[in-house]
Amino acid sequence: MTTFNRSTELFPNNHVALSVSHVAKSFRLPTEQASGLKQAFLNWTKGIKGYREQQVLRDISFEVNKGDFFGIVGKNGSGKSTLLKIISGIYSPEKGHVAVNGTLVPFIELGVGFNPELTGRENVYLNGALLGFSRTQIDSMYDEIVEFAELGDFMDQKLKNYSSGMQVRLAFSVAIKAQGDILVLDEVLAVGDEAFQKKCDRFFKQVKDDPTKTIILVTHSMNAVKKYCNKAILIKDGEIVASGEPKNVADQYSLENAQELNIYKTKNTKNPHLVRPEGLNSRVPLLQITPVSSKICDGIDPFIFDVEYEFDVEDYPGYLGLILQDARRGGQIYDADAQSNYFGLPIEKGHHKIRYSIPTNLLNNGEYRLFATIRMKADNEAERPEYVAFTNDDFCCYFAIRNEKNTENGILNDRAIKFTQIG
Repeated sequence: MTTFNRSTELFPNNHVALSVSHVAKSFRLPTEQASGLKQAFLNWTKGIKGYREQQVLRDISFEVNKGDFFGIVGKNGSGKSTLLKIISGIYSPEKGHVAVNGTLVPFIELGVGFNPELTGRENVYLNGALLGFSRTQIDSMYDEIVEFAELGDFMDQKLKNYSSGMQVRLAFSVAIKAQGDILVLDEVLAVGDEAFQKKCDRFFKQVKDDPTKTIILVTHSMNAVKKYCNKAILIKDGEIVASGEPKNVADQYSLENAQELNIYKTKNTKNPHLVRPEGLNSRVPLLQITPVSSKICDGIDPFIFDVEYEFDVEDYPGYLGLILQDARRGGQIYDADAQSNYFGLPIEKGHHKIRYSIPTNLLNNGEYRLFATIRMKADNEAERPEYVAFTNDDFCCYFAIRNEKNTENGILNDRAIKFTQIG
């Protein structure tokens, strides 16, 4: 790791601290290992590369202004860490460029470069040198680092005698007390005990109000993004899919995460003979729910969505079933089937799109899933329907509710239900 000083000539607008322009990066993953030179030659003659290209980042562009507390979020494997390593100069981009205006201190992994056989004091100087600081600069930072880490009585002991918590505190203190203009932090907020985390919280609040300090933070904590950051981006599959207001980016991430991890997720059989998506067939080749309203709801206005289907079974009536589920906490909130003797809402044959709305003002903050089925009454005397098709996870609809008056506990908010003492 090293610090980066770039000429301000690259920045006509001197308020920009970091510029990332059209950055792309891929890696070669081996698919077949050649056991020797002969095998490698045979693979070459057959056109076997022995590797495949994995595109990790695709055309990433953004700017960070001086004084920004800039958040980068995304699930594991989205490309966040690769982007940080390019920003920090560890990797070189295949396309695009990165320009840094000032001194950048990357801290990608806590404790990288620490030597367990050296004392805490020696490790501070070693880590500072790896970060690009001179001994004089480290001398000026040393007392603040030790004070913040609260390890003054242990600095002359070998690091191998430290507890894991003490090591993390020392590493984190070196990171945040390094006298750089731009500090890059990757997943370092949940360090130390509760008292140390409170100290870190106070530090970040101070930095947030310091126009001379720029922080780039990668985290899975959406509370941290909302609390500290003034700008944020969401990366998915190597691309920026949301940027701007941290609250909106964090909510979008929560929605993406709920769709990825929800307990109702339909497993694709990956059957090579399956012509149509899971849940569909020749009788119902199309059934999907698409949002009309914003997928981030305010918990006041109704959520509006379309159901598009194709149903061509002759002589038998068709019915649409709609179910609202809690994607985060589990459970079915509402089942329209139960309102019509389990058959659902009558539908016409053919290809149609129907628009529906549901109220959101009674629901708490959370992530929700709309699930649809089509069934028919094959026997006029039947008390139960025959299920014909359903929306798999790709064709369901997810939305989130975010309202400052709501809480995260339970499905119904205080406007829907409240306990009243009567005796």
